[in-house]
Amino acid sequence: MKKTLQEIAEFVGGRIVGDASVEIHGLDNIEGAGKNDLTFAVDPHIEEAKSCQAAAVMLPEGIEDFPKTALYVEEPRAAFAKLLELFTPKLQFEAGVSEKAHIGKDVKIGKDVVIMPFAVVDDHAVIGDRVTLYPHTYIGQYAEVEEDSVIYSSATVREHCHVGKRCVVHSSAVIGSDGFGFTTKDGVHTKVPQVGNVILEDDVEIGAHDGIDRAAMGSTVIGKGTKIDNLVHIGHNCKIGPNCLIVAQTGISGSTTVGHNVTFGGQVGTVGHINIGANSVYAARSGIISNMPEGVFCAGFPVQSHTEWLRMQAAMKHLPEMHKKLKQLEKKLAKYEKE
Repeated sequence: MKKTLQEIAEFVGGRIVGDASVEIHGLDNIEGAGKNDLTFAVDPHIEEAKSCQAAAVMLPEGIEDFPKTALYVEEPRAAFAKLLELFTPKLQFEAGVSEKAHIGKDVKIGKDVVIMPFAVVDDHAVIGDRVTLYPHTYIGQYAEVEEDSVIYSSATVREHCHVGKRCVVHSSAVIGSDGFGFTTKDGVHTKVPQVGNVILEDDVEIGAHDGIDRAAMGSTVIGKGTKIDNLVHIGHNCKIGPNCLIVAQTGISGSTTVGHNVTFGGQVGTVGHINIGANSVYAARSGIISNMPEGVFCAGFPVQSHTEWLRMQAAMKHLPEMHKKLKQLEKKLAKYEKE
């Protein structure tokens, strides 16, 4: 695809300083952009972008005296994401159900669906309009996938689970795996039947190899607009609020309730049966062991204020020196005690 910078500016609602007629052939990051590419830069990468090879650079408003042709917008990241969709058209598939797919009894299939070879839609399932099921997907009995959702290869939506509108489930994710529930007597573990389900509300994205456990009873719920990275585990009966961000290798234990707009960095872990307040951020590898209020920024294990955690990390660097001084003081004190 080729677009002039002027055409791109009109598409994203920006203004140009420099040559508006320059032709853009592609998009790339600052380091990789070539002479026919558009890139973008925000602090602290503005200086780096001044010497890049790109034909033009998308910048936030307020940057002065930039030496290259520039396209100014309010939010460069958001505008660039919009351009990525323009320059990378969606894959096109012929609508229909492959003869090599398995469709069970009493299945309801909507309009313009794409069901590829070796997909399995089990008995009594419901597939909404314009749903795409890639090869080797499994949609269990009585499960429902609503319109415009995409289930990628080898993903599983187990029995009675519900996937909302415009959801994306990436490869090898399992929606509705059994919750980890056992009773123990005389050293023998006996499984507690997990008879609930999972509900993904609208516009949820589930990463590759995620495990979202079905509830023991009732529903495990992933709220509208929540985005989950790869290799994340959500335990049974969790309630994750709308618009959360959950980064790779996070584990949220069963029956945890998470408010809206919560961000979990990579490898965050929680105990179960707690409430985590809305509009909060937890840095990577945080360990959350009790109820948490709204609107906090926390880090560490056990979790604490991010500011306090930074102070503690700074102090720990001085521990060898402090230990050495303590030993010296102990020796001096021992001399005084002998006297």
